[in-house]
Amino acid sequence: MGVSQRQRQYLAAMGIPVWVSRDGGVLPAEETASAASCEEDAESRWEALEARVAACTRCELHKSRTQTVFGTGSHEARLLVIGEAPGADEDRQGEPFVGRAGRLLNEMLLAIGLRRETVYIANILKCRPPNNRDPRPEEVVSCEPWLKGQIDLLQPQVILAVGRIAAQNLLKREERIGAMRGRVHHYGEAGIPVIVTYHPAYLLRSPKEKRKAWEDLKKVRQFLASSPGA
Repeated sequence: MGVSQRQRQYLAAMGIPVWVSRDGGVLPAEETASAASCEEDAESRWEALEARVAACTRCELHKSRTQTVFGTGSHEARLLVIGEAPGADEDRQGEPFVGRAGRLLNEMLLAIGLRRETVYIANILKCRPPNNRDPRPEEVVSCEPWLKGQIDLLQPQVILAVGRIAAQNLLKREERIGAMRGRVHHYGEAGIPVIVTYHPAYLLRSPKEKRKAWEDLKKVRQFLASSPGA
């Protein structure tokens, strides 16, 4: 996979070497029919889950939303990125991580050889809290089954939790983000590795912290490189 001039400029500014992932393999001919059937079943489950989220009225946020923000990306992704909640732009467009923070997230992913469309991106909440306030505990509880459903369908090899609120709610911890990042956590019975890093919006305000974020991204890269299918 080639690296564009813009990507090289970003990497150079961060002092980051280019890393390119291996291409995926091809299924043997005798397995394609079975694989196609499984893919169709998985897609139907994704569609059913998204429809349930779109119709959700489990908390008061449904009254003020423009639309739900389900998630975006590949249903075959090995990396799941989890943020906090939709903002105003996300509420209008129906997609997580758009605007300046979304562009920085794209560049962060490119730094470890991943395009946005090859990962899956979701939020703790599927509806925007008014005035972009922090999610309330009852809202997180109401939305938790939807995120759990996405994780169960995706079965990622590693999760990247971006920002304090995403990390605290996903991991059920109250530690500050500085205490959570720099080590590997685990999610659920499957023990999916979770790496915690700063939110792109925070990095835009505090660019000196990008070096720490790069250390977190390198951990993600290591997990993906050492996992089956890397």
